[in-house]
Amino acid sequence: MTSMSADACHKLVAALAGALKGLRLYPLQHPIIRKQFQELTERLQQLLADREQLPLGLLDGTLFAAEQLFAEPFPAAESIGQRLQELEIIGLEFLPGIGEDELRVLLQGINQGAFNGPDALVDFLREQKLRHVRLLSGEGGEDSGEGSARGVYDRALKVVNSIFHDVRLGRIPSSGEAKRVVKDMVRTTLADPHALLALSMLKDYDNYTFTHSVNVAVLALAVGRATGFSEEQLRTIGFGALLHDLGKLKIDLAIINKPARLSESEYREILKHPQFGAAILEQMEGTPAGSRDIVLGHHLHYDRKGYPQNCDLGGPFDLIDITTIADTYDAITTLRPYQAPISPRQAIQELRGLSGTLLHPDYLEAFIFSLGNNPVGTLVRLDNNEIGLVNKVGLDDPNAVELKILFDREGRPLAQPVPLHLPASEQTRMVAEVDPFLKGVNLAQHF
Repeated sequence: MTSMSADACHKLVAALAGALKGLRLYPLQHPIIRKQFQELTERLQQLLADREQLPLGLLDGTLFAAEQLFAEPFPAAESIGQRLQELEIIGLEFLPGIGEDELRVLLQGINQGAFNGPDALVDFLREQKLRHVRLLSGEGGEDSGEGSARGVYDRALKVVNSIFHDVRLGRIPSSGEAKRVVKDMVRTTLADPHALLALSMLKDYDNYTFTHSVNVAVLALAVGRATGFSEEQLRTIGFGALLHDLGKLKIDLAIINKPARLSESEYREILKHPQFGAAILEQMEGTPAGSRDIVLGHHLHYDRKGYPQNCDLGGPFDLIDITTIADTYDAITTLRPYQAPISPRQAIQELRGLSGTLLHPDYLEAFIFSLGNNPVGTLVRLDNNEIGLVNKVGLDDPNAVELKILFDREGRPLAQPVPLHLPASEQTRMVAEVDPFLKGVNLAQHF
């Protein structure tokens, strides 16, 4: 870290400690408070100008901000560190776009003890609609902790693996771990819908069944959030989507993995997997009401001409239709023995071609709008000939994007990707889509 950046971190921490103290002494509209929050916002935005997030938290009991560890005595850092310990949270992460209003709500919540512990903080951020602040997921701001998006995604993979293993051995799986991980997936999606969405670009072709199951759950939650479903409904969607293909475990593996076109008899076997899956869910204790319908009906399609016909569904089709969109999107963006993958932008065009027949038109459009014109995972060429990968889209405006520049203006690959923030007003700088295969880009390496 440069001395200039270190100085900026010191000034940020001093401003933060000053604003917290000021709120305890003066009313919110007092001129001193207004001046303190104006300074705090400026300090924060200055540090966020060239980074995707700014972590502030505790490392072995010592405060850090960005890459600056406050190991030397500094009263402001000690004050903030003590408050984080009292709140039983490891820290916070600030995102570009944060403003004074969000900071006021956050600091008032800290002073008033509005939350205690990580779960309460996540609930507070969601309820107060603080979209540019999130729970710091691990020491030093790393994204590998169990509460991070990557940690939640990896846990979901393990849960699916465990459930599928039980089914193969003829055991009735427990729903407990699946419900817990889905709860965390829902919270992550509500706080930042694109954090998990980016990870759905990870395609493990050797373990396609597991990754497809988790990706469909991630995508279904994104569709559900975009269409305004409640947290309880999202938990049902997530659980059903996570286990939507459970019935395929009852079908001969040679049929599931067959690279060539299925025979008529093999296809008839595949058609049975929704009923097989629903039967397994009926034996599992504590499954969310409605999740069985998702497993049973995810191939019925919006026009209800799919399969299985004449099935016994217990409720409306809304949650099923959402899962169908997610299942279709992941399928067409995944490399399979009989199909090359297509880009997210190309996938959107294919999805629109299925609108009103296979896919619910209103839910589909809400999902597409939330993805933005250049969804996560799109490789784009800029007007200066640099090539970058969209790895995040804006919370407030999905057409504002964060890029990782992978190739310079001469087309040479960069040793280290360079982050670039493009506001929606500069969207026209992205002049063309680039095929990752032709450039030798492995998307999984960048998420």
